[in-house]
Amino acid sequence: MIQADAPADGARPRVCFLYIAQTHQILHSLPIAVAMAQGWPGIEVEIAATAQEHLDYVRALLAALGVTTIASRLLPPGWLRRLRLRGASTPPKALMLAANARRLGRYDAIVAPERTTALLRKLGVRDSLLVYTQHGAGDRGGPFEPRLKTFDLVMAAGPKQRDRMIDEGWVAPEACAMVGYPKFDIIDALPASPLPVFPDARPVVLYNPHFHPTLGSWPRWGRQVLEQFAADPRYNLIFAPHIRLFEGADPKTVEALAPFVGHPRLHLDLGGPAAIDMTYTRAADIYLGDVSSQVYEFLRTPKPCLFLNAADAAWQGDESFHHWRYGPVLDDVDGLVDAVAAAQASHGDYVEAQKRGFAESFDLQETPSSVRAAQAIVERLPSRGRRLR
Repeated sequence: MIQADAPADGARPRVCFLYIAQTHQILHSLPIAVAMAQGWPGIEVEIAATAQEHLDYVRALLAALGVTTIASRLLPPGWLRRLRLRGASTPPKALMLAANARRLGRYDAIVAPERTTALLRKLGVRDSLLVYTQHGAGDRGGPFEPRLKTFDLVMAAGPKQRDRMIDEGWVAPEACAMVGYPKFDIIDALPASPLPVFPDARPVVLYNPHFHPTLGSWPRWGRQVLEQFAADPRYNLIFAPHIRLFEGADPKTVEALAPFVGHPRLHLDLGGPAAIDMTYTRAADIYLGDVSSQVYEFLRTPKPCLFLNAADAAWQGDESFHHWRYGPVLDDVDGLVDAVAAAQASHGDYVEAQKRGFAESFDLQETPSSVRAAQAIVERLPSRGRRLR
């Protein structure tokens, strides 16, 4: 068992915001770090990452926000940081956690937007508060799983997520804090990434397939989707899949997209900043997707949606497909562009369902979500950290 170093009397509690996975997760917990550093100066807030690219992104965001009080660093060892398996954007998560367990165990709290960090308990970290912030508010069943039980605090964006975690027994009520969606706070505070420039003004469709090998629509239908929009002049299309879809992809897979690169009505982004910072979900007029939680970010403003059932899933009544109530669901992609036009025309039939679904997914209040999340962590810190605001 790893014992945390005992702090000297009067020592400031230390909270580590840890990034060991893909870049898109940063936007879900970094605003909490900012809120904590600004609202609780008696707490030492630090950032730790396992990839230089991700640390650079964090530092750029902090600079854009004018935040200078949060220290950030790369975790060692350097040789392991350079190890990338199957083209992954980060070094192996479990190995990096094992290499840094003792170091991380010195923090009073470790805050992570992903679930692999639960491994720290098996690696001997016992005294640090483990916090899972989530990195989305979607419906797919995968994230509702046993590792949630390991965390001392699990955050929920809204009642839908909270109730499902508690009702299915993954999280005890006292270990769950419904805090809203901190990502909205940082997105609202930052300028959007540059938008794609299309020669002609047309309605913009965002095609946002998930990386799930069967539920995602890309393996079965993705190329047909691009071909149909390339051939039909009614819409401009942004193809911005979940960034994990093409992570580590074989070069030939990417090269196969060459016929669509430079097309005047198509914009392809396989993982740039705009694919994760809501630039496209805010700019698009119509959402075309499958099981990505980004549909909820798109529905911050009710707009037409269309969903692709590439796996022939029996989805009706299944909570993992709750978002498919917000627009038509297609079982094939023949005549896809006509179906998009029909989804636009019938949007009025889904507006109320979209509003209800958004309210169930995000408990947004006057107090910013990031402040509520920071408060939930501070309240669970050792007693020396509770009255530091």
